[in-house]
Amino acid sequence: YGLYDYLRNSIQQLELPQRKAALIVPAFETLHYRLTFPRSKAELLSMLDMGSLYTFRYHVWPKGHAPTDYAKWRTATVPYRVAWQPDFEPYVVVRRDCPKYDQRFVGFGWNKVSHIMELDAQEYELLVLPNAFMIHMPHAPSFDISKFRLSAGYRGCLQTLREEFHQDLSRRYGAAALKYLTAERSL
Repeated sequence: YGLYDYLRNSIQQLELPQRKAALIVPAFETLHYRLTFPRSKAELLSMLDMGSLYTFRYHVWPKGHAPTDYAKWRTATVPYRVAWQPDFEPYVVVRRDCPKYDQRFVGFGWNKVSHIMELDAQEYELLVLPNAFMIHMPHAPSFDISKFRLSAGYRGCLQTLREEFHQDLSRRYGAAALKYLTAERSL
């Protein structure tokens, strides 16, 4: 409730049109198909504490959202900066002139990860909004995630695309892009 207005106000207060920043909207999830949506951060925190909500994908892909620093978010009252980490894939609000999603990554796998890497390579600030949140509701697996899970060929193609993406980052950003390749190899 009120997310749209909160985002508009944050965009103005943080002068997003004049700076390179990605505003992160922390993501949570429920395992229930029906949910009374929390009207405030306080209600959401209560639901987290009661176990009816969880940090997004904490049980299957924690590194995708862990850099959001949910422990800090619980008590934050002002936006705070976080650093890029491998496989980080937050939901963000950015200026229209930001880098576009890489069209190689369609279906399932690496669309948000590659986008955040590109933003980081261009030195965007990654700012977590203290009073914003979204909740992922359960749904049937998509056709593409099913293909990813069942097909070694699909996973192999995705790996090839990831390697191409890293090479392209290296060409565009030089030595600054080495941290992405180093992070990938250490996983």
